[in-house]
Amino acid sequence: MGENIAPSPHKARGRKGRKSPRRKKAAPRAANGQPASANVAARSAKRPSQNARATADAAYQAQPEMAGAEEAKESALSRRNWFERTAYAALDLGTNNCRLLIAKAGGDDFTVVDAFSRVVRLGEGLTSTGRMSDEAMDRAVEALSVCAEKLKKRNVVLARSVATEACRQAVNGAQFIERVKRETGIHLDIISPKEEARLAVMGCHALLEEGEGPALIFDIGGGSTELVLVSTDGVVPEILDWVSVPWGVVSLTESERQDSDDPDSLAATYQAMRDKVSASFAEFAARLPKDGGHHRLLGTSGTVTTLASVYLKLQSYDRRAVDGLHLPTEAMRAISRELASRPIKGRAEFPTIGHERADLVVAGCAILESIFDIWPGERLGVADRGIREGILRALMASDAKRRNRRN
Repeated sequence: MGENIAPSPHKARGRKGRKSPRRKKAAPRAANGQPASANVAARSAKRPSQNARATADAAYQAQPEMAGAEEAKESALSRRNWFERTAYAALDLGTNNCRLLIAKAGGDDFTVVDAFSRVVRLGEGLTSTGRMSDEAMDRAVEALSVCAEKLKKRNVVLARSVATEACRQAVNGAQFIERVKRETGIHLDIISPKEEARLAVMGCHALLEEGEGPALIFDIGGGSTELVLVSTDGVVPEILDWVSVPWGVVSLTESERQDSDDPDSLAATYQAMRDKVSASFAEFAARLPKDGGHHRLLGTSGTVTTLASVYLKLQSYDRRAVDGLHLPTEAMRAISRELASRPIKGRAEFPTIGHERADLVVAGCAILESIFDIWPGERLGVADRGIREGILRALMASDAKRRNRRN
């Protein structure tokens, strides 16, 4: 969707270089439309004294200034009310999920007015074929059609829709983007891994614990994982280093197929996943500071939110209980190994995993443990927020600056 910015209420009017005819001076009027009291008094006197005249002139000059201040105040209030009524949207089409968030600005944050999330598995089969399958694209287009209806219903005026690893890797990614635009009206922007990492940091950095030294923020996706080392010395975190590796819960699961459900096979598959991810992290790990301070960790992904819900023994997923939680990393390791030792049916017994996530969750566990290996923090921060929230904050900040310049 394009930008739809309200026109400026201030437009220059009148003609230049033309003097208006001389007219009899009318009595000045106050902001409320009534005659200015100082001038009424001046007219009633035969010849006012110099002091009285000065008082009247001061009163006359003050009225436009007061009116101007009121106008400026009303204009600022109008701009703020417009800004707070404006709906913004962020759509993130990942390798596994399609997620939409629609919000309105409110103070220093925003208020969510609508949301949508659906597992589409767009990257299913991509690892072996290099293409997105027709079935996967059909599922994604169906979910995006729902998003398009929500955008219209909520009168969204400014939106950004992004696609990530599946569309970056697939040889038919460009054709899929064209199909989405043709059938839904949504223009997907295939973003780079660096932009994906930046948006994830923007969306969740507020949940970082206080502490000394840099912090590691990570996003375990469906087709890739981004690790970002940030400094929190300033108001906004500064990205010191980052990496994106092509292993997410879908791509890693498809690259290490499980032969059987016996304990030895399950353990071998999990170890192979761990080895593959660790190798991809090796170069970045070598660049990490040896003294990491408190080794603060913050994760934004379905993996960390799912494991947090298992840790809390939730019967159904509750974002309010999970978002912003800080858990012992050893407890998360224990849960990861427990899940890895179970067959798919055994993983599905956990209410917040179910059959939908049972086949992918172990790959997420392998990636998570590999992150703990290279950045051994004692606690893990859990964020049920990320790219979409980062997009929304960027849209709102950009729009506010634009409106201020226009006014």
